[in-house]
Amino acid sequence: MNWIRLTFPRWLNIRLREQRVLIIGSGDLAKQIGTEIYNHKELGLKLVGFIDNDPAMLGKSIINPGVIGNQNDIASIVNSERIDEIIVALSDRRAKLPMSVLLDCKLHGVSIEEEATFLERMGGKVLLENLKPSWMVFSEGFKHFGYKKILKRVLDLFFATTGIILTLPVLLITAVLIKLDSKGPIIFKQERVGENGKEFEIYKFRSMKVDAETGTGPVWAGATDDRITRVGRIIRKLRIDELPQLVNVIKGDMSFVGPRPERPFFVKQLRKEIPFYDIRNVVKPGITGWAQINYPYGADMHDAMEKLQYDIWYIKNMSGFLDVMIVLGTFKVVLTGKGAR
Repeated sequence: MNWIRLTFPRWLNIRLREQRVLIIGSGDLAKQIGTEIYNHKELGLKLVGFIDNDPAMLGKSIINPGVIGNQNDIASIVNSERIDEIIVALSDRRAKLPMSVLLDCKLHGVSIEEEATFLERMGGKVLLENLKPSWMVFSEGFKHFGYKKILKRVLDLFFATTGIILTLPVLLITAVLIKLDSKGPIIFKQERVGENGKEFEIYKFRSMKVDAETGTGPVWAGATDDRITRVGRIIRKLRIDELPQLVNVIKGDMSFVGPRPERPFFVKQLRKEIPFYDIRNVVKPGITGWAQINYPYGADMHDAMEKLQYDIWYIKNMSGFLDVMIVLGTFKVVLTGKGAR
């Protein structure tokens, strides 16, 4: 669970013990990783330097620090600089690595990672350009044991039941305001795609005018959408419109935490355009999720691709602990109004 180190300190505002990092490589990939380390000082990563076999690069600054040795110097640098982690960031995949030296470092407690794995942990998402079936088969994660599903279902029922009890006054007041504000039903029902591609009917407080898509067909909600009612704009901002989905969770159509369920019309489009899109449907969709607390509201194909990267990361690392942390993170998102539409 190395992802915990690079994920939750920024939420909890804590500083971790310093980890000293050495990067093998000095090209664009290495520079990208170095920049990420500098941009997230709260994670406790200290960049010591870069390794490059070109003698002309020795001492050259990459992003400060610079190149401090070649591959023959790795063992001595690890010892003298008390290196905790080595990241391999070579643009040329055919480049030879001193595997015996790296293995010795690993056996002595130094963490060794490729750049894709490090960036995955740093960003909390699986980059689609790095996604291959072989990687998914051999990588850690993507494990769905029976006890995980049982634990997840227990958490779902607990969160959903508690949520209904705590928000009952809000549910009643919202229902009255919707009825007074505009004509139409209080609860809006819509077909969504769930686990294993099975369609189900999702419940939401109605936030749009009746027959909002007459003449247009299904469209993503925009930043300024004149289909939304006055009360609808408020309950969307506060995410209150999602509360009836607690019933979907109790029924078993949804989980409290998971990828957001998409409409069948859009799923057909997204399957054609985005590789591995159906991976997100191997688990139940959720009221909230990893993508929802890390990425703004998705309103086009680009946003769908970005959110898929977070969804795949969640599926890979799914656990009861992660679900609890996502629920806590959701409260922060709701309080700040981040990403609502």
